[in-house]
Amino acid sequence: VQLVESGGGLVQPGGSLTLSCAASGFTFSHYAMSWYRQGPGKEREFVALITNPGGFTNYAGAVKGRFTISRDDDKHAVYLHMNSLKPEDTAVYYCYVPSLPYWGQGTQVTVSS
Repeated sequence: VQLVESGGGLVQPGGSLTLSCAASGFTFSHYAMSWYRQGPGKEREFVALITNPGGFTNYAGAVKGRFTISRDDDKHAVYLHMNSLKPEDTAVYYCYVPSLPYWGQGTQVTVSS
């Protein structure tokens, strides 16, 4: 199993960023996928989940309405589209397969002016 996140970086408050997670080594279309994050000095926390089949989604209250999770089963990828970013969104963002379970290595997102 391998999960490789990308797309992190430095963005100004109010900006947007899209994270990608490329998955391999398991039957991607059979599994729900999720994103977690860990801010400086904080515990890792749930961000978003997308199921399969059905594509049902669930979000943490802090990101609901600003973040959107999506997936492309043909590309074996899951995405996190982040809008209206705030400094408190600064964290390492991790891709996670709850049923395996398995974590990616993370990608840093920094929201700062």
